[in-house]
Amino acid sequence: MARQDKAAARAAQDSEATLRAVSGMAQSEQDEPQGRLLHDRIRLAIVSALAVNESLSFTELKTLLETTDGNLSVHARKLEEAQYVACAKTFDGRTPKTVYRITSEGRRALENYLRHMEALIKAVRGK
Repeated sequence: MARQDKAAARAAQDSEATLRAVSGMAQSEQDEPQGRLLHDRIRLAIVSALAVNESLSFTELKTLLETTDGNLSVHARKLEEAQYVACAKTFDGRTPKTVYRITSEGRRALENYLRHMEALIKAVRGK
C-alpha cells in the first residue's frame, strides 16, 4: 500500500510540474502580446536562423527555410512589426537586396520561448 501512495504522490508531483511549465508559458503570452509569434514554424525558423547569423538576406532565408517568397515575406513582416527582426533594404546595382538581423527584443523573445519549451520538456519527461 505504501508503494501505491508513493507512486500516486510522484504522479501528482509530475502533473503539478507539467501544469507549472504550461501555465508559465500561458502567463508569458499574456504578459507579452507578441508571445505567440514564435509558435509558428516559419517565424521560429527565421528568428533561430538570425540568432546564429549576424544577418541573412531574403534569398538566403528563403533557401535555408525552403519556403516561397510570399510565405517568407508575410512572416518576416510580422516579426518586423513586433520588432523581433530589423530589415534593411538596399540596391546591388539595380537589384534590390533585403537583409534581416535579429533585434535584442527578438533575441529575448527567443530565449523566453526556449526556456518555456525546456521546462515543458523536463516536466513531461519527469526530469
